[in-house]
Amino acid sequence: MDEILHTDLAPGECRELLAAMSQPLLQWYDRSARVLPWRERPTPYRVWVSEIMLQQTRVAAVLPYFERFVTALPDEQALADAPQDQLLKLWEGLGYYNRVKNMQKCAREVVACHGGRLPGDYCALLKLPGIGAYTAGAIASIAFGQRFPAVDGNVLRVMARLISCDSDILQPRVKKAFGELVLSAMPHHRPGDFNQAMMELGATICLPNTLPLCPSCPLGDICRGRALQTHHHLPHKAPKKAKRNEQWTVVVARWQGRILLQRRPESGLLGGMYQYLCLPGHLGAEECQQQLAAQGFCVHTLRPLGAAKHIFTHIVWQMEGYLADLSAPPQEPLYTLEEIEEQLSVPSAFAHYTRQLPTLPLPL
Repeated sequence: MDEILHTDLAPGECRELLAAMSQPLLQWYDRSARVLPWRERPTPYRVWVSEIMLQQTRVAAVLPYFERFVTALPDEQALADAPQDQLLKLWEGLGYYNRVKNMQKCAREVVACHGGRLPGDYCALLKLPGIGAYTAGAIASIAFGQRFPAVDGNVLRVMARLISCDSDILQPRVKKAFGELVLSAMPHHRPGDFNQAMMELGATICLPNTLPLCPSCPLGDICRGRALQTHHHLPHKAPKKAKRNEQWTVVVARWQGRILLQRRPESGLLGGMYQYLCLPGHLGAEECQQQLAAQGFCVHTLRPLGAAKHIFTHIVWQMEGYLADLSAPPQEPLYTLEEIEEQLSVPSAFAHYTRQLPTLPLPL
């Protein structure tokens, strides 16, 4: 481990530091933990749903989604049986839609192989679709009281600053080594609370992309990063690859007040969701009208709807938009505004255009 984690602490010093952290951390958590619905009733299903939703998403954004999701789909069986349109609509706006698709795959396997309930065995959890070491550790510790680490980005940041370690936290072997350190510090009582306290500390005190709130930190007195003043540049991450830019022309096509939507392929980016007409490149009005005509659309008028940008993990969409009023019904399905708002999942990538639907000008 010493070769993996670059810190000036000797092994004995590191053990002493870790042994001293659980009591002040849990005392701080008891005083300061945010009141969150999955903490108030931490059933395995609710913990699982919350942890999947919280991946790469802020707590404030997750709260309304969580309540709506578990009300509509209160258990593994309901999730397994949910129609895809309902599932994607419940998730609409959270992004990373493969998360919820994998959740349904997992729920179906749980129903088929585990009696309809998430298993209370860490190794069995790991074998389920969409559940990795972090999620398995969170469910096992929080819902079942078992002693397993749950190491997310918050925990990696806390640990890197705590022991003043400049190893690349995105490296799998570094994550594994930090997991072993967390486990060594975890008390045999309250393992779930310990994991949540570490996450809470990273989310509210040991903040990312800014200076941590060290005076408020329960571990400030033992933090090596604070003592050495290295905390301001930790954790270390290798630079990400530049995102690929794609240009699209988005056409909101309308006939007699109904909007044309196309369903995206089931696999790939935003799979199975609905979109407006999308043409590659940034097209001027005349070129856009020509391409629509070539695809069989009879365009009466074409008006600009403005530019928009959406950032995915590896791609940036740069979009130009048009409103196309059609003079003849298209072969593609048309939907009312009510159907789009209540039933169909249109990705937030198109939010700039979706927001304009209720106020679109009348046809010329």
